[in-house]
Order: sequence, then C-alpha cells, then structure tokens
Amino acid sequence: MSLKLLPTFLLLLIMASPRIMAQSRPDKLYSMSGIGFAFPVGETSDYFKPKFSTSLGLNLGLGNDGLFLYPKVSLHAFTFNQITPDEGYNYTLQKGRATTYLLNVALGYRKIVNKWAFYGFAGAGGGFILTPQATVNSSSLQVIQNNKSNGLGIAEGGAGIEYNIGGANLFVEAGYMYGFSKIQDRTFNTVPISVGIKPNLSKLLNKLK
Repeated sequence: MSLKLLPTFLLLLIMASPRIMAQSRPDKLYSMSGIGFAFPVGETSDYFKPKFSTSLGLNLGLGNDGLFLYPKVSLHAFTFNQITPDEGYNYTLQKGRATTYLLNVALGYRKIVNKWAFYGFAGAGGGFILTPQATVNSSSLQVIQNNKSNGLGIAEGGAGIEYNIGGANLFVEAGYMYGFSKIQDRTFNTVPISVGIKPNLSKLLNKLK
C-alpha cells in the first residue's frame, strides 16, 4: 500500500469511529506512538546498521472481543554502508543515512488481564526506503549526494505488552518485518523493537459527545 493513500485511509477510519464507539469494550480506539530501534538481520546487516527509529499508528477495536485493526507507519533509520555502486555511479557510499517510509495494515488480538494487556498482530503493506548515492567531481573537488527511492512490499508480524496508567497504555512491542524486494541485491529483513504510549482516544471522544 502506498503512503500516498495514508491520509485517505486514516480519514475512513475516523469516519468509522462512531460505529467503533458503539462497541462495549474498553479498548475501542487508541493512537500509538513508539520509539526504538530496527535491528537488521540476515543479509540486511551487510549494508544496514540500526539507528534511532519511530513509529505511528492506530488500534481500532473490531467487534466486542479482542480483535483490532492496526495500521502503522514505520519511520526506521539506518546507517547505510553501500556494498556495490548503483547503476551509473562509480563510488560506494559509507556511513550514510537510510530511512524507511513503510505502511503496514495488520489484524491483531488483545487479551486484557487487570491493568496488563498482551497482544499479537500480523499484516502486510509497503512503501519505500531512501538510500543515499554520491558522485565525485574531481575537477571541482565536489561530492554530490542524492537519494534513491527503493519501493517494496512488506509483511510484518509481532507481539507486545501493555500496562494501563489510566487514560493511556504504556507498551513494549517487538516484530519481524520482511521485504519482498531487494536492496543491494540482498533481501530486506529487520526486527523492530519499540517502547511508547497509546492514549485511549475512546475516553476523549466520549467527552466530546
């Protein structure tokens, strides 16, 4: 799914919120904001190293059980050590910065036990990863850098733990992300781990009624 569709997708979710609010469950609607690291695994560790990352998303309760819809945007950052030059380039760039813009839409299930909650999810999506490129002008002694956009589809699954602090939940989440396209002729695989907060938007929306 292209990130260009994200505003439209989120608008549809907001329009559906009255039906969500009609459900009799304590976890009807949460926003999600997390920080952490995405750890490259397998071949991906040949060219990516982890840097600070963020993620944004929503948890929308489906029905009256623990099922929920989980759209999430992953903005992971990596140190990029290029192995082979891209076509039309003569140099490999080292210690550059690569950034992901990936949207995953998953189905999950949450089990609430007192103030704790445990959940798992699985889904798919897509987007792109920006990787830097560089050319050298030897006559002017200039290095010119630009970004290459690597489009790819992804599948992601994971699990998390939450702790309720009243109007929000603190959470720790770990997942596994697999890319269906290659970067540097190698498969993209990463293990994102994040901590953050999930404000309970259900309570806010109820106050606005």
